[in-house]
Amino acid sequence: MEKVLDKLKEIESGEVGIIIYSQLEQDIVCSLNKELLVPLASAAKVAIAFCVTQLVAERKYKWNDIVQDISFNPKEDSNELYPHFQNRETLALQNAVEVMIACHDSFIANKIVQFCGGWDKINKKIKSNFKNINITRNPMDLDNIGELSQMLELLRFIFLEYKNNPELWIPIINGLVRQQGEIEGIPTHHLNHMTGGLEKVVLDIGIIGEFTQNPLLYVLGAKDLPSRYKDKVADEKIIDAMKLLYIEYSNQETETKSEWSANS
Repeated sequence: MEKVLDKLKEIESGEVGIIIYSQLEQDIVCSLNKELLVPLASAAKVAIAFCVTQLVAERKYKWNDIVQDISFNPKEDSNELYPHFQNRETLALQNAVEVMIACHDSFIANKIVQFCGGWDKINKKIKSNFKNINITRNPMDLDNIGELSQMLELLRFIFLEYKNNPELWIPIINGLVRQQGEIEGIPTHHLNHMTGGLEKVVLDIGIIGEFTQNPLLYVLGAKDLPSRYKDKVADEKIIDAMKLLYIEYSNQETETKSEWSANS
């Protein structure tokens, strides 16, 4: 994991942090600036989805409840991932949550939140579980923010709950799996994640590796970067760090299989 950290430390401007949790070790295996507060941008939609799923678990809503007056953000990619939804004016709540995650769709996010009681209610609910996460209607708002360590705990909670109760948590996982965010050298089915980005901010929260074979859970964030519209260095370093993280996962799996073979 030192190679991952070393690569991130090559980002000379701004602040960067990462936390990596190993399902195999059942522990955090790497961290840097774990208490860093980073604007969430689209990644806040994971927190929204968490709150909605909790409300469904509490029987306040059902996944087959119908969300009305649906519209899709034309700047996002729902027309590619969900072409069959494009003329729909209604969606089941579970489908709306999946689209929100998979397509980073702020229009759908607002419809979901309004359906479930409004932004104040959803923000209060997320803070009751994760006090250092704050979500806003505008994903570009700098008050739409989260602490890396709590974002990891949020992701870990979702991952574990999906294993225990997949029918309840499937809309979030479907969205993460379906999302388009490929990195060369990492098989698409080994990168299930949610990204968020602003001009000077990068956030990536996800699951890397075979979903059912001890993947690594990670949260990576950087802020106060040089303008990413003009300077791609930080983005390139982060992509390189992700590739190194996948190598770490692959090495872990190779070592694990070797140990099984030796003991069989």
